[in-house]
Amino acid sequence: MTRVRRGYTARRRRTKLRLFASTFKGAHSRLTRTSTQQKMRALVYAHRDRGRQKRNFRRLWITRINAVTRENKMVFYSYSRLMHNLYKRQLLLNRKILAQIAISNKNCLCMISNKISK
Repeated sequence: MTRVRRGYTARRRRTKLRLFASTFKGAHSRLTRTSTQQKMRALVYAHRDRGRQKRNFRRLWITRINAVTRENKMVFYSYSRLMHNLYKRQLLLNRKILAQIAISNKNCLCMISNKISK
């Protein structure tokens, strides 16, 4: 029987893996088996940290809003009271927008809180 030339599919798979793992250190970028394991671990970390990133940004926005409300001694002295009254008045401003307003224009946030209190 004639010899079967193998390896096109496998080579294509390995080169794709090498491109993914090219920035890894040491054997994690050179050896196929370890780079496969490292790729799986990297994808697990990426999946986990996407949720963690959302959580961290939400915490950051809440901290910024709370800091500005307490600093300026607004009508509501805390973040929770401000958010409660926003929901009560049905003002649809999410925490990201409120945090941007709090950083860039503190007076605008004061005006919003004064409007809510009336």
